[in-house]
Amino acid sequence: MKLVSTTNDFIFYYPNDEISQIRELHRAGFRYIDLSMFSLRPESPLMQDNWREAVAALQAEADALGMTFVQAHSEGGNPFWHNEEKVAYLKASTLRSFEICGALGIPHTVIHPGHDTGLTKEQWFEKNRDFYNELLPAAERYGVEILIENSAAVCLDGRYYANTGAEMREFLSFVGSPHLHACWDTGHANCEGTQYEHIKALGEELHAIHYNDNRGAHDDHLLPFFGTLNHDEVLHALLDIGFKGHFTLECCGTLPTVKSWPYKRRLFPEDTRLQEAPLFVQQRLEALLYDTAKYILDSYGLFEA
Repeated sequence: MKLVSTTNDFIFYYPNDEISQIRELHRAGFRYIDLSMFSLRPESPLMQDNWREAVAALQAEADALGMTFVQAHSEGGNPFWHNEEKVAYLKASTLRSFEICGALGIPHTVIHPGHDTGLTKEQWFEKNRDFYNELLPAAERYGVEILIENSAAVCLDGRYYANTGAEMREFLSFVGSPHLHACWDTGHANCEGTQYEHIKALGEELHAIHYNDNRGAHDDHLLPFFGTLNHDEVLHALLDIGFKGHFTLECCGTLPTVKSWPYKRRLFPEDTRLQEAPLFVQQRLEALLYDTAKYILDSYGLFEA
């Protein structure tokens, strides 16, 4: 498998600067890129009228570094928000992400299903079918397939969501589009328990993974071996279904920022010189991430340069 990491790993240090983000991935050893458009804000160069110039610059930089864009993540959000303005922007930025993927030759992008309080499984299926059917013509036009993703109960406050492999496959059959498939997030699944059978249930519908770790209680997106993920279980499942996708890491939560802290700093608020970790800490973590993931793949004879 080719080893991939997300540009989101460096978004805190280089907001709206994807070129610097991919340079940092290259510095750590990565040659394959998961382009994160999870936070594609209105001020991003990729959302401006001259966005094609920004994309061309991205492609030129990747070419110069010998890197390849292989996967993407579209705008994060919930299409069932009770806020028309937010939903409209979510859809507009998602459509832009298709154009960007088409321009960069990225074959698929992850788009989370929606969720809402009180929806039954049947209602969730119907509402999400309508959401994806609205997006699929544009995705097909730009040669991009959409991937749904599992979540975890700890992220949903009691709302229904297709979190098992069987339910995800059932939903894909319900929609019935050849341009809609699945991405499996190992961290989300680790919050739910064992995951071998879920990956087996997805089978050939599994076109991508988000590989990350946690300690089972929170969706932390940690480096492998920083949590309790059963790596052998996941690797055996991927081998047993003949998974042909990339080994895509999504470990961008290992180094938290102040915004993600569960508490507020109360002492000496006027002096914040050590409030955030310096860039060199994330750079060293990224290099460790590359070496660790390569070790995982080498252990099963799966690493592909």
